[in-house]
Amino acid sequence: MTATQRSSSEPNIAASRARKRATTVILTGCLLALAGCSGSGSDPSSKPNSTSRTASPSPSSPVDATDAAVLAAYASSWNAHTEAYSKASSAGTTLKENTTFEALADIENNLSAMRKAGQVTTGKPALHPRVAQVTEAKIPTATVTDCVDTTNWTLIDKVSKKKVPLPTTRLIKYVSTAKLEKWGTKWMVTKLTAQDQAC
Repeated sequence: MTATQRSSSEPNIAASRARKRATTVILTGCLLALAGCSGSGSDPSSKPNSTSRTASPSPSSPVDATDAAVLAAYASSWNAHTEAYSKASSAGTTLKENTTFEALADIENNLSAMRKAGQVTTGKPALHPRVAQVTEAKIPTATVTDCVDTTNWTLIDKVSKKKVPLPTTRLIKYVSTAKLEKWGTKWMVTKLTAQDQAC
């Protein structure tokens, strides 16, 4: 959008701001930023047993059952997010199955901004996650680190189907860190933080 177009009317300015926000949220490092769960339910008297993972298991070694469950929840959350962003709506997705209530509020704000801007995404991000840490406690927690590749994940105008111009300085591949908690038998994504770091 040119400066002349932006200044032509207030609605255009509002749409531009919404588009800028959605663009920033989706493809410049804040994509799917989830509201974190404080973890205040943990027993302060318990002594967490933290296990760090310095590398992913080799193809020939069995995957740790806990790691597999964490990665499955992480992948499921991303699949639901990708589906929601492809239509700017969480309706009909499985977001509630693996994403905390507080996180959903943040996601819905982002989807609302996309709807106002008339934007959706096409394609999918390429993920390369690994479990970096698991902490055994009253409420077990896990940290997943990832290199998110948005090369084939595109923000477009819903009507024209044209690509939305994005800042040339944005990171196409960036480091992302996810926090998960085990609620009963299910791992839930409580926070997903995109970092301003290339990978």
